[in-house]
Amino acid sequence: MKPLDLSPDAPWRKRFTVPLVPISQVAGRNPARGLATSNQSGVYQLHAWDVATGSMRQITDAPAGVVFGGISPDGRWIYYHKDQQGNEIGHFVRVPFEGGDPEDITPDMPLYSSFSLTQSMNGAILGFSTSTRDGDSQYVLPVAPDGTLGTRRRLHTSHRLTSGPTLSADGKYAVVDTSERSQNLNMTLLAFNVETGEMIGVQQDADASVQSSGFSPVDGDQRLLATTNVSGFVRPLLWDLASGQRIDLPFSGMDGDIYANDWSPDGKRLLLTQYMKAQYQLHIYDIDKSTLTPLQHPGGSFNGGYFYDDTTIFIHHQDAQHPTQLVALDAATGAQKRVVLSVAQPPASRPWRSVTFPGARGETVQGWVATPEGTGPWPTILETHGGPTAVQTEVFSAGGQAWLDHGFAFFTLNYHGSVTFGRQFEQSIYGNLGELEVEDMAAAYRWLVDNGIAKPDEVLLTGGSYGGYLTLLGVGKTPELYAGGMAVVAIADWKLMYEDQADTLRGYQRSLFGGTPDEMPEQHAKSSPITYAPQVRAPILVIQGENDTRCPARQMHLYEDTLKAQGKEIKVEWFDAGHGSRAMDKNIEHMELKLRWAYRVLG
Repeated sequence: MKPLDLSPDAPWRKRFTVPLVPISQVAGRNPARGLATSNQSGVYQLHAWDVATGSMRQITDAPAGVVFGGISPDGRWIYYHKDQQGNEIGHFVRVPFEGGDPEDITPDMPLYSSFSLTQSMNGAILGFSTSTRDGDSQYVLPVAPDGTLGTRRRLHTSHRLTSGPTLSADGKYAVVDTSERSQNLNMTLLAFNVETGEMIGVQQDADASVQSSGFSPVDGDQRLLATTNVSGFVRPLLWDLASGQRIDLPFSGMDGDIYANDWSPDGKRLLLTQYMKAQYQLHIYDIDKSTLTPLQHPGGSFNGGYFYDDTTIFIHHQDAQHPTQLVALDAATGAQKRVVLSVAQPPASRPWRSVTFPGARGETVQGWVATPEGTGPWPTILETHGGPTAVQTEVFSAGGQAWLDHGFAFFTLNYHGSVTFGRQFEQSIYGNLGELEVEDMAAAYRWLVDNGIAKPDEVLLTGGSYGGYLTLLGVGKTPELYAGGMAVVAIADWKLMYEDQADTLRGYQRSLFGGTPDEMPEQHAKSSPITYAPQVRAPILVIQGENDTRCPARQMHLYEDTLKAQGKEIKVEWFDAGHGSRAMDKNIEHMELKLRWAYRVLG
């Protein structure tokens, strides 16, 4: 390790303060206006974005920050979910693009959690979901040309994981994604007539998941772009709700998953992303000609891609050495035209490289490794991502680079359950959470040691959310491997988490396990880190949000009390926010806490 650098101008601090724009969208019928998420104030907030000039005006000022929102197709309104200090429970509100006081669009409803708000391209219908103890419900709400809100209609309610509605351009049809017809997370599409509320169609594949991506932006065109993994990998499809016709786009012979991003404004082409073992390739598909054209774009990671116009794609790009920024790509070739929303360059950073090795059951797993200057072995950070149905791609990680600055190797793992490696790999953990993932982590430990990267007695686990869960599970189930664990907004007890968590996640947890904790007590106990408290040897640091409704406080208090009663070393740092901090100064504070803790643990 290098000497611990806690100076005010340390390079690792500067990386955390680089202003980023990780999310953006342009109003569908008013491309002069957009919505962007940025941390330029020091906390992630929503900004009204003048697309021509690139200027951004802050709209929200929540102490815990606001990351997700939506802009109406005419660019008149900005919508977001207003909660209490990051607890993700509240109401949807809207603010004029020019700014002003938030207007509650559901003032008569009880408080709810939600991850879904949409609007028809003509602006006539607003769609949103709510999650309460009564289930997941999807609503449609008419919006008059002058902005007056009409009477909402509930389309659907389920006690299983459900999202949407996705709305057709003219607002006549709505599609809901639900897992209610599956024993796990496989989704089915339910189509509704918005005016009558009648269900008019279903798309379901046996033992597979069908999920909506978006309707054609052309008025009167009722084709829905969706995906299915019935082949074992994600592939796009088109479902015409007017005729009932479904056309699958299998792209046989291609590797990995192919996700649907967006339609061209004329409804004739599709922007697709091919994920091949956590790496990206963008394509343009011409529907009439049935041709697929790979774009010659830069390497690294992309997210949030969409057509700005017929010739230009806006997409957020980053790699291990360059933070995310919004760039414009040529829609025909993929060549970068310009930087749309730029960011300041951070201090020099170390590159990542992709590696593979045998994991659980002898199956290949993938990860990213970065090493500091000099020769190994080094003390090593083994990180696991959240999710579990997510994937770690090559990104700019201020935290990862902070470890590299201090002479640590950094490794981040795509364990069983990660997406982009096929349906079988993703669903292999269902009903038995933690087992294969911990085996993958042990395999990563062995690979790091065998390849001269990690010092055997100086490997520290870390991760956030589901990654924090795996950190606690790893130090409990395989205590002989790790010198310590640093868990952020983590799961310690699945049963208590289910009792206290936001309703948006209860259906997800039931689907992951195949039932509730009362229905499957043994499996929930087997998968809970608190079960393995007696086996813990290494020190543990936990950083947990007091207002977190995804990984609530009570279960972590019990885990802390249990370990302390057994004479184990654990430190829990509480912060006043929800599922992670959106404030840069708090992230710096937490990184300093982890550095100090690691240096003490490793001596």
